[in-house]
Amino acid sequence: MSGEWPCCEEPLPEMVRHGLERFNAGEYFEQHEILEHVWRAERRPVREIYQGILQIGVACYQIQRGNYAGALKMLRRGLAHLRRAPDRCQGIDIARLREDAQRLLHELERRGPAGSSEPDPRWFLRVFFEG
Repeated sequence: MSGEWPCCEEPLPEMVRHGLERFNAGEYFEQHEILEHVWRAERRPVREIYQGILQIGVACYQIQRGNYAGALKMLRRGLAHLRRAPDRCQGIDIARLREDAQRLLHELERRGPAGSSEPDPRWFLRVFFEG
């Protein structure tokens, strides 16, 4: 898979780092704006990672807003974009984000809309990356 993803050996672009910092600060709207700009400009496979992360961030935003259906939809979309990605790319721990997002998806599905109305702070994921 590394032959398909040579860009994963590159350092994390500064704009992506900024977007991930906003994500980890719980500023999901802001992370979306930043990562969408980067994702749209990128043409290599790494764009799937950027799009997946921004959609998982939007899922957290939907949780904040009490939009259960929107959170599920965006988690599923984000996970689909990360499915083929290497476990680590540009210093981002993709494997951990996939696991955490999958766990959150299962928890929301298990609880249902009524059980998800009071967000648990643990539902707000972090993206682990070097630097």
